[in-house]
Amino acid sequence: MNTSLNWIKEYVPELDCSPKEFTDRMTLSGTKVETCTILNKNLEKIVTGRILSIEPHPDATKLVICQVDVGASEPVQIVTGASNMKTGDVVPVVLDGGKVAGGHDGGALPEDGIRIKAGKLRGVPSYGMMCSIEELGSSREFYPEAPEEGLYIFPEGTEVGQDAPTLLGLNDAVHEYEITSNRVDCYSVIGIAREAAATFRKPFLAPREEESGNEEDIHDFLSAEVEAPELCPRYTARMVKDIRLGPSPKWMQIRLASAGIRPINNLVDITNYVMLEYGQPMHAYDYERIRGKRIVVKRAQDGERFETLDGQERELDHSILTICDAEGAVGIAGIMGGENSKITDEVKTMVFEAAAFDGTNIRLSARKVGSRTDASGCFEKGLDPNLASRAINRACELVEELRCGTVIGGMIDIYPVKREPVTVACTAAEINSLLGTSLRAEEMKEILERVELTTELDGDRLIVTAPTFRQDIHRMCDVAEEVARFYGYDMIPLTLPSGAAAGGLAPDLAVNARVRHMAQALGYSQAYMYSFESPRVYDRLLFPEDAPERRQVRISNPLGEDFSVMRTSPANGMLNALSTNYNRRNKTVRLYEMANIYLPKALPLTELPDERMQLTLGFLGEGDFFTMKGDVEAILHRLGLRGRFHYDAACEKSFLHPGRRAGIVYDGQRIGYLGEVHPEAAENYSIGTRAYLAVVDMRSVYPYVNDDTKFTPVPKFPAVSRDFSLLVPLSVKAGELEDVLVQRSGKLLESVELFDIYAGTNIPEGYKSMAYKVTLRAKDHTLTDEEINAVVKKILNGLERMNVELRS
Repeated sequence: MNTSLNWIKEYVPELDCSPKEFTDRMTLSGTKVETCTILNKNLEKIVTGRILSIEPHPDATKLVICQVDVGASEPVQIVTGASNMKTGDVVPVVLDGGKVAGGHDGGALPEDGIRIKAGKLRGVPSYGMMCSIEELGSSREFYPEAPEEGLYIFPEGTEVGQDAPTLLGLNDAVHEYEITSNRVDCYSVIGIAREAAATFRKPFLAPREEESGNEEDIHDFLSAEVEAPELCPRYTARMVKDIRLGPSPKWMQIRLASAGIRPINNLVDITNYVMLEYGQPMHAYDYERIRGKRIVVKRAQDGERFETLDGQERELDHSILTICDAEGAVGIAGIMGGENSKITDEVKTMVFEAAAFDGTNIRLSARKVGSRTDASGCFEKGLDPNLASRAINRACELVEELRCGTVIGGMIDIYPVKREPVTVACTAAEINSLLGTSLRAEEMKEILERVELTTELDGDRLIVTAPTFRQDIHRMCDVAEEVARFYGYDMIPLTLPSGAAAGGLAPDLAVNARVRHMAQALGYSQAYMYSFESPRVYDRLLFPEDAPERRQVRISNPLGEDFSVMRTSPANGMLNALSTNYNRRNKTVRLYEMANIYLPKALPLTELPDERMQLTLGFLGEGDFFTMKGDVEAILHRLGLRGRFHYDAACEKSFLHPGRRAGIVYDGQRIGYLGEVHPEAAENYSIGTRAYLAVVDMRSVYPYVNDDTKFTPVPKFPAVSRDFSLLVPLSVKAGELEDVLVQRSGKLLESVELFDIYAGTNIPEGYKSMAYKVTLRAKDHTLTDEEINAVVKKILNGLERMNVELRS
């Protein structure tokens, strides 16, 4: 967004500041100025002068000697090579010692300009220089009346001795802003002027919007209908007849040029001027070319083709909004008009259109048709529907002011659901708490009303009503931002953060970080795997055809078949990593991964899949099943899972060895699984040694995480150990035995340790020998033989019920 400082001063007439001060203060108040271009930079001592006489140079055929009246007591003699002037013309004249910006060579302008000094040209004294528009730092693009080569000539009647840059509108500065997308109102000169008025505490003078139009009624000439109100919340139109095309006045041309828009003619310049002034794009149609004298705003047909103003044929679809007449499209809404309704030099009656369109739809439509215009750039940000009528009335007012047509009375206005102002209630205490200030409610009210936020006070409570053009005001923090901007960020004192929310990780992320640290402490290195996989990997993992893991989320635009589904198991990624290391002759490898798997809730997808964070451990080389089991328990104990873990042999993970796999159960809840990789699966991944995997579902673990650490004093009383050498049926598992030992020992139990297991000679067939060491201790006394014997008796009774007996 570019604005002229002189144009800003039209709406803030009391604004008196340098371009540098304007840049600094506007940036500090939140309207960031990216660049500032001073148009009269390096222009010094340049006035208007009338050529009194032209004589040939005695020694140069391409030079002439001119006597020029610059308003001084005596004419100034200037030698020039220009040939496009005549006696009586008024031209820009640089006096002796003055400066110009550059020249005709088309290169970059000198940083410090060019100093003009009196001298002699081929022996004839010359006391200045007459200028082209390029030498004044501009171009024919913005001053089309300037000749292609030669001096710039002012209109007849221009007085001599005046400041030439001022007459040309070059005593100005153009500021370029970085506007955030939520401040749509600042994509206009009026919006920037409002910000300037609030920043400098000056009154804002809005442009007048007077009623215009003759006694006729537009509804007698034209009708309109909106068939897609969800994409066009408001549509307005007005008509102008007896069109008189011509150049727009110089003041309008200067303002358009300062914003980088080339003047064309009065009607085109009016639409561009209003778009810059209000931020509301407008479009004009030739009334005679509107078939049926009817406008319909509706969606295009799939496959419909339409030729736009730039001569390109565009293919449309049902998502694109079009402006149609009785027979077909005449424009793509918010983007570009059609070749079949464009304004030509023969236009007699025209229709002005100003509307509000759905911003998202305009952005997507512009991308589809391959044409992003200035208009679509405005519409895609989401304009205020209440702006349309103001902008179109302003355009019609300018039509009458510039006398380029007769405005027909009335306005077509289709506005079924009017946008109302937003009201936000908050307190001064809330704002002060957020900002770290100590402002009174009355001070906040004064600041807010400077930016046209109507504010009512009820004690400490502020009821703020934002006009509809302020689409960024929705809640207390938005109001606080306005207070901070215009109170001054530099005025807010430095304070320390208060409250509990002083940063840190969310609870689940903190747990994940602790797990990573523990895994690394156990010697595992972190690995990163792909979330996208090939559906063929589930064959390598030996999953049956009906396995739930084969129900995967498919990618609609995959990079290829190998990355076409979201993974439902972390095993493939870990086995690939182990395989890579094994085949690179790394004999001992320990890896871990913390990442999601993606389980669809239904197929085809009706909602987002269930994303479950899982810890995956994998190793090969040194270690066995029990090493992995110990590592898993060490990590979970670090998270505060203090109870006993159970291992369920009914683990149906096909890629694990059927005799060396187990589900991990805690508090009756299955939280993961572990085991040795199935030899066939290991072969599928080219792993030629035993490998082990463990997977822990972190979402199942989170409820059990306990950060409370309790320390117990060193025992004062001695412990007592008893060894149990047991003859156990093969069908009885170690965990079942340990459950009995723990339960029967009661509060006196300190630890249970399996220290021997044997099957073979002297052991009956169908049995195994297992030896446990049970340690007992009381906290407040030395155990007596009676207490110890009672515990031993309970243990033996419990084992007897399991058909377990002491070895003789």
